[in-house]
Amino acid sequence: MNSTQIALLAVLAVLVFWAVGAYNRLVSLRNDIARAFTPVDAQIRQRHALLQQWLAALRPFVEHSPEALDAVTAACGQLQVACDTVRARPSAARPMTSLRLAEETLANARTRLNAELPAKPELLAGLAVSVLGEELAAADSTLGFARRQFNEATQNYNDALDQFPTWVIAGLFRFRGAGTL
Repeated sequence: MNSTQIALLAVLAVLVFWAVGAYNRLVSLRNDIARAFTPVDAQIRQRHALLQQWLAALRPFVEHSPEALDAVTAACGQLQVACDTVRARPSAARPMTSLRLAEETLANARTRLNAELPAKPELLAGLAVSVLGEELAAADSTLGFARRQFNEATQNYNDALDQFPTWVIAGLFRFRGAGTL
């Protein structure tokens, strides 16, 4: 074996080790996305339960506008379906887009429902409605934090996909960009 062959084997070995390392890094970053989605999923479930209680407590106060309650209930159902889909593959972009749109739909429905509440907040004071409203605000805040952590993990993964020469390995093994919340 001459020195050219040895140099060629050394270069080939370095390339193979680099490719294995790049592949493992992409897999690890994709797994980070799945781990970061777990708290988001848990917070969505907790908020869903709180929303159901809040809606039940609000029902007597918005009897004049049941469609506002129905809109929030439908948006909750849409969000749960989207969340179930994302749970299977948190790094998939299309289901994540559906989840993001379902979140926006729920936020809009909640805003419309809040506009339908009695103009005098003292009517709701001291009732379970105000306590549940505070718990919902806390759940929204915690969900926002979990969402930021998820988006950070997703951005790290997407940045790695865009780096040269890692994008070569990503293309060969069909790694796709992930969607953010």
